[in-house]
Amino acid sequence: MQERMLSTKSNELTFVREMFNNIAAHYDFLNRLLSLRRDVVWRRTLVDALVLDGAPLLLDVACGTGDVALEMACRLDAGGQVVAVDFAPEMLRRAKPKVQVKRCGAAIQLAAADAFDLPFGPRQFDAVTIAFGIRNIQDKAAVLERFHHHLKPGGRLAILELGMPSQGVLGALFRTYFSRLLPLVGRFFSKHGFAYSYLPHSVAHFPPAGTFCALMRRAGFENVRHRPLTLGIAVLFVGDKPTAGN
Repeated sequence: MQERMLSTKSNELTFVREMFNNIAAHYDFLNRLLSLRRDVVWRRTLVDALVLDGAPLLLDVACGTGDVALEMACRLDAGGQVVAVDFAPEMLRRAKPKVQVKRCGAAIQLAAADAFDLPFGPRQFDAVTIAFGIRNIQDKAAVLERFHHHLKPGGRLAILELGMPSQGVLGALFRTYFSRLLPLVGRFFSKHGFAYSYLPHSVAHFPPAGTFCALMRRAGFENVRHRPLTLGIAVLFVGDKPTAGN
């Protein structure tokens, strides 16, 4: 299978955008079904890693249908705000009614943007998050530098991504489910022939946790750490911009 990943430096951006547009209608349902609702817990854990004191300005990149943005917004004190961006218009269209029906949704601003061309200034956000999106970006080092650029000194980056459990019986069972059963279930419900075959392929090509932490450090982050979730099916990465950062 030819590897296809998101990069604004190539013509592959259109392919990935169209893929997510095509599965947007079934995205929430399949996330819950295929993860046995663990995705809800993983997103809460991501937000738990943030410091939400005062009235922070938060940026959620690749926001999808808005689940992380809503989780953050509903924990904010008055004056806090979440800017949620995605490059797939259909994902934003699905996010809009979810945001509108929640009282805390008033703290969320939805915008169309991709990770390499964020329409914001430097040192603007107290935290940046991205959930299940960075594996689709080919030039991870460059996009980490962009996140660092947009964070205030002392700001925090939190990244949630799918992973593979360690070797052994559990790992073998999960890999069988992930590479064989999951694409069949995803294809049945979404009617999209490629998206849920692309998913295990993209996860398999994501760097090991130690390697990705090293990329975060090279991008300028300190106190970088990672935490396996649900036996390593998901991984949370956290790093801080130095208080004297640019």
